[in-house]
Amino acid sequence: MEKALLVTVEILFRKGAAPSGWKPEERAGELRELASSSGLSVILEEVVRRQEVSATSYIGKGKADELKYLCETHDIDVVVFNNDLSGSQQKNLEEGIGTKVIDRTQLILDIFARRAKSNEGKVQVELAQLMYLLPRLTGHGVEMSRMGGGIGTLGPGETKLEMDRRKINDRIARLTRELEDIKKQRLTGRKQRSHFSLLNIALIGYTNAGKSTLLNALTGSDVVAEDRLFSTLDPTIRTFLLPNNQKVILSDTVGFIHRLPHHLIESFKATLEEVREADLLVHVIDASHPKKDEHVKAVMEVLKELGADTKPMIQALNKIDRIGDEIIVDSLRREFGNAVTISALEKKGLEGLAEKIMAHLSTVMETVSIEVPHHDMKTIRLLYDHGHIIKKEYRGEAVYFEATIPAHLAAQLRKNKS
Repeated sequence: MEKALLVTVEILFRKGAAPSGWKPEERAGELRELASSSGLSVILEEVVRRQEVSATSYIGKGKADELKYLCETHDIDVVVFNNDLSGSQQKNLEEGIGTKVIDRTQLILDIFARRAKSNEGKVQVELAQLMYLLPRLTGHGVEMSRMGGGIGTLGPGETKLEMDRRKINDRIARLTRELEDIKKQRLTGRKQRSHFSLLNIALIGYTNAGKSTLLNALTGSDVVAEDRLFSTLDPTIRTFLLPNNQKVILSDTVGFIHRLPHHLIESFKATLEEVREADLLVHVIDASHPKKDEHVKAVMEVLKELGADTKPMIQALNKIDRIGDEIIVDSLRREFGNAVTISALEKKGLEGLAEKIMAHLSTVMETVSIEVPHHDMKTIRLLYDHGHIIKKEYRGEAVYFEATIPAHLAAQLRKNKS
């Protein structure tokens, strides 16, 4: 396990810069979680306050010399900056400190590379890595072995050390085409689900908010769910039977994070299409986290970039088991606009969440009265699988149904009848 020194730089004055809402110590805390999630052993942490950024080394020669002393004294393997560094700044820092230096984006890319299991996930991560690397190439070349966060050897790796800019561009083009094919496959899958009239509900939220745990609790699946950032990357789709016997699709999506690298948003857009195409979003929020308001803001920023910020949404305040005090829980519920409070881990409050989902879906449902011939098992199965049967009567050669079904399925049945 590599030993790391974490550095969070706070620029005290930047003209025109809007406050992020994050104190430097809070940013440092999230960097610590990211580093631990990537498998690093955090030995030291430094918060550096500066009036301005040094164009050559970001923190200036004097501070770089201090970090060099700390690295030598504590046998540090890698210095991780909580800020994005230019290629020249990174190179100068490595030469000045005498050890490997990576920035926050590289660290997140490394975590993604470690978590990606499917071919789709690996393609998306490699594309993001190459998009990050390309503008950092110089006439003297850049070691591509640094990719994968510079921690392990994941990502493009040692075998591509001799790649030049043209070859990287060619590789980016091929990966982009692969993702386009994946996007088409996902579109086909959504059309098939639409044909079967299954409504799609996407679980979204900040990383480690408990989306995978909630998916498991609702559907009885066994998606990997761990108490760490970005425990899963590959999207998971499961069917869920609501208490009114209506079947819907639940999609678990990649977690968001404060200052999510743009390369990742671009590369994961094929996956995140599930969010944009969903009928309803369930925003899972870690109610016990002190930065929950900033987490919500970060999620909404990503949704806006995806064009999904106006989607119907239910807020689910998760991990209330960590709060305990019911007065605080009630206060949070009111603060977040009568959100539903749940504990996905202890499977508490899930009935209330299901009721909110059904209440929303009722706005896209329609009550129909229809006689179906006994032999038309396809229509009968559609009514049972995707609707709520209110009344059923046998009438000679047909069965009479009163049922609440999705509005687009009702339109389809009327079209078929005509």
